[in-house]
Amino acid sequence: MRTTISSVVALLSATLFTTSTSAQTYSNCNPLYQGGCPPDSALGRTVNIDFSSGSSDSFTPQGNPTYDSNGVSFTVAQSGDSPQLTSKWYIMFGRVEISLKAAPGAGIVSSFVLQSDTLDEIDWEWLGAAPDEVQSNYFSKGQTAGYNRGAFHADPGSQSGFKTYTIDWTANQLVWQIDGTTVRALTPEQAAGQYPQTPMQVKMGAWSGGDSANAPGTIEWARGPTDYSAGPYTMQVRSIKVSDYSTGTQYVYTGTSGTWQEINAVGGSVNSGSGTNVDTAAPAITSTSSGQPIPFRPEGESSTYVKPSVYPWVPEATTLSTATVTYSNYPGLPSGWTVTSEGKVVPPSSAPVIDIPTRLLYIIASSVAGGLFLGCGL
Repeated sequence: MRTTISSVVALLSATLFTTSTSAQTYSNCNPLYQGGCPPDSALGRTVNIDFSSGSSDSFTPQGNPTYDSNGVSFTVAQSGDSPQLTSKWYIMFGRVEISLKAAPGAGIVSSFVLQSDTLDEIDWEWLGAAPDEVQSNYFSKGQTAGYNRGAFHADPGSQSGFKTYTIDWTANQLVWQIDGTTVRALTPEQAAGQYPQTPMQVKMGAWSGGDSANAPGTIEWARGPTDYSAGPYTMQVRSIKVSDYSTGTQYVYTGTSGTWQEINAVGGSVNSGSGTNVDTAAPAITSTSSGQPIPFRPEGESSTYVKPSVYPWVPEATTLSTATVTYSNYPGLPSGWTVTSEGKVVPPSSAPVIDIPTRLLYIIASSVAGGLFLGCGL
């Protein structure tokens, strides 16, 4: 009976927790165009997450990521598959290192992305048809004046084993690294007013850019079409280390310029990384990409671009099972909750403890044991 009661208590606690956290979700809100947007939950520290030990409650899953000793797998087996993970917290400048093996297959795209509510964005993307290269990319406020932000880099063996990919992001420089070697660096001056500088979530996942339902330009960029009969196709992530250079519990927009100087760190400070983490030996970029997808802007905002049906923007793609999910409708951390160094989400020490009467526990346990619900007589 004691075991049964313990199991029921655990189940009841999980139910209560789910109810509490689900209330923290919110609709899409771009603070540059809409008022009253909720603050972003801040990571405010460094976390090391080992997906080979199972799922992490620091991330919200979409689709069906799976877990084993190799880490988390994002598998595309048929049209509509688009498994992905999105962090519940944001970083405001920081360093992210991910141990990743890209998915094979023409038309299949593996993505590791930092993205903000204002559609600032920093990307790594792998095309399944190109096992020996990777693309880096960046956007600011979901805008582009041309297809000149992407660059391709040699990346032999990206599909045959795990490699470490890094994004180091400060107010002074944005650096992309493969296994500790810098392959690209960008300064605000080089970005010509399009430098990413607002709080970012971490996103990762795989999707089929080569699906026949996609626009011809997307299929061509993804080097499709996708042949599902030759699949399934799987991207894997073994672990991720995320360091938030800023501190505090929340990041709040205080203006509509989209600059980092208008971000307030509640209970902490925004650390720009001035004078540090600048890589002066970054190689020149000689191979820019062309025809790559561009970010979309939410409905109601003016844009001269046709919204692409591609991860991670997912505006209205027919190939994605989570087509209504865009850039910020994921649950954040409830107020006062924190994250451990292993990425475990924990309540504040002052969180109320629910006192469940012994008689209620006995009745619930008896109901489970007898297969009946004895709701009367309380």
